Amino acid sequence: MFTSLLFVPGDDEKKQAKSCNSGADLIILDLEDSVAAGKKEKARQVTASALKKVLPATVQRYVRVNALDTGLTEDDLRAVMPATPDGIVLPKCNGPKDVQTLSDMMAVTETTKNTGATKIIAIVTETAQGVLSLAQGGWVHPRLAGMMWGAEDLAADLGASTNSHDGQYTEPFRLARNLCLFAARAADVMPIDTIYADYKDLAGLAQYARDALRDGFDAKAAIHPAQIEIIHKAFTPTAESIDWARSVVTAFESVEAGVASLNGKMLDMPHLRTARKILARIQN
Repeated sequence: MFTSLLFVPGDDEKKQAKSCNSGADLIILDLEDSVAAGKKEKARQVTASALKKVLPATVQRYVRVNALDTGLTEDDLRAVMPATPDGIVLPKCNGPKDVQTLSDMMAVTETTKNTGATKIIAIVTETAQGVLSLAQGGWVHPRLAGMMWGAEDLAADLGASTNSHDGQYTEPFRLARNLCLFAARAADVMPIDTIYADYKDLAGLAQYARDALRDGFDAKAAIHPAQIEIIHKAFTPTAESIDWARSVVTAFESVEAGVASLNGKMLDMPHLRTARKILARIQN
C-alpha cells in the first residue's frame, strides 16, 4: 500500500536524485507529458539508468509510458522493462482492453525473474471515452494495482476552460473523480486522487488531500517534492479516529454476533471494516 506518488521527468537526472529523498512512497519516472518529443530516447536511457540505482526498500519505482495511440509505448517498454520497474503507469487509458494490451506488451519485454510481477496503474479519466468506460465494469486484471483519475488532460478533451471553480471541481470533473473511485473499489484496486497542479499552494493541496481521504481514496499523486509531506499528513488518521477505530475493534472482539455497541451506539460490520482500514493505514 502507498499514500503518495511523485511524478518525476524521465530525462532529468537532478530531479530524479532529489525525488529519492522526497519521502514519496512511489516514484513515477515520466516518459510522457514532461518529456519533449525530441527527448524521448534520452528519457528512456536516463530512466532505465535510474531504475538500476538502489532505493530504500519502501520506495516503489514505476514508469509512465506514452499512451498506446502514440506508437511509442513498445519502445518505452523495451528500454525500461529490463531494469525491472515495480510497475508501469498507463496514461489515457480508455478501457479494460487497454490494460490488457499494455499487459501483453509488458510480457514480451519482462525479464524471466519478473514475469507477470510488474504491476499497472491506469490513468482512466483523461479522455471522455475513458470516463464512460468506468461505468461499464470489467476492470479486474491480475496486473492492475490502482486507478488514477486526471483532470488536466480531460479538460482539454472536453474543451472545458477550467476544471475547478471556487476551490471545487466543476461537475464534469466531479463525475470523473467519482467514477474512478467506484470503478477502483469494484476492481479491488487502489483509487488514487489526481495531482494538485498549483504546487506552491500547500494549503489548497492539504484541503484537496483531506477531501480525497474523506471520500475513500487511498493515495494522492504529486508533481513536486514539497507536496509529499502535506499529502502524508492529510492521509494520516487523527488521534481521535485511531482511538475510535481501536474501540470498535475491541467492541467486536467481545461479542460473537455481527453487531456490537460503543458509547450507546449500535455498530455493525461496515463500522468494523472502516475501523480496520484506519488502523491499517497507521501500520503502513
